[in-house]
Amino acid sequence: MSGPNTNYDPVETTPLQVEALEQMVAEAKAAFAQAVTVADLKAARIAHTGDRSPLALANREIGALPPQARKEAGQRIGKARGEVNQALKVRDEEVRAAELQRVLVEERIDVSLPTEIQPRGAVHPITGLMDRMGEVFVAMGWEVAEGPEAEAEWVNFDALNIHPDHPARQMQDTLYLEPLETNTLLRTHTSPVQMRTMLDREVPIYIVCPGKVYRADELDATHVPVFHQIEGLCVDKGITFAHLRGTLEHLAKAMFGEVRTRMRPNYFPFTEPSAEVDLECFVCHGESVGNPDRPCRTCNSEGWIEWGGCGVVNPRVLRAAGIDPEVYSGFAFGMGIERTLMFRNDAADMRDMVEGDIRFSRSLMGGAR
Repeated sequence: MSGPNTNYDPVETTPLQVEALEQMVAEAKAAFAQAVTVADLKAARIAHTGDRSPLALANREIGALPPQARKEAGQRIGKARGEVNQALKVRDEEVRAAELQRVLVEERIDVSLPTEIQPRGAVHPITGLMDRMGEVFVAMGWEVAEGPEAEAEWVNFDALNIHPDHPARQMQDTLYLEPLETNTLLRTHTSPVQMRTMLDREVPIYIVCPGKVYRADELDATHVPVFHQIEGLCVDKGITFAHLRGTLEHLAKAMFGEVRTRMRPNYFPFTEPSAEVDLECFVCHGESVGNPDRPCRTCNSEGWIEWGGCGVVNPRVLRAAGIDPEVYSGFAFGMGIERTLMFRNDAADMRDMVEGDIRFSRSLMGGAR
């Protein structure tokens, strides 16, 4: 029986030759030296130390060698890999240090400059407009009054001369709170604040009442179930309709600039006589009236836009509050804040006012006239 054959040709495959391995190591070092960012170095690392790198492929050739030659070839491969990994480690430290220094320079923050920890918000246009309208009256010596939004039915309706059969008292318009026996509702206007003021204070009274009101309306471009009103009340000796007209003209000019107003006879249970207040159309200024060649969508070519209601306080309302109508008289008015905002800023859709988009608030408050 013959023994193992110890005579073999020690010629190795080309990738395992000393010159080839030295070339692989030199190429790897050159690639590492050229990398200037962490991302570049990562690509070089994968190319020269990954599973498909020249050294990894050369390592697979060891299996084709005779057993006696594998040890020496494995040592050469291991030495080459160690040299490459050491070069990679040194270059990685250099690249990371350089990149950190670059970031510190490029992204330097001047801590002495003013900054905003939180993004800037914006006052909602409704809130801002209520404040502005209130300031107009405060400047005239009036007071801003407030009241509860959940109101007693008597204060919201009966005390204001709105009889029990009035359509506004039906469930389809008014939101009543349970249990219904308490006769409590979400106020349908801010007039209850006026009544509460007359009940609680001595005359003379000069107040303006901004706030939320509630109606059973569908949400659409021109209606919202929760909206805002501002109402005013003046009760004193010798108050006439002329005082009312002058007050509203002053408010209109403060809100819209030089604009004409007019009053049309109307009916409200809590005022007598009563009127609707109209503004001259700020788009066509009346030029569209009777002119089919220049129609105006804003006023429907009528030349005027309805703004709100007003009138002399009904004597029955004064008596309900314990005020003698033979001695005192007064006037009251009210208009919608949303409607005023639409006039001032050309806002077309009321739904934009309730969606909470800060871009809407910034655009209106920044562009308010």
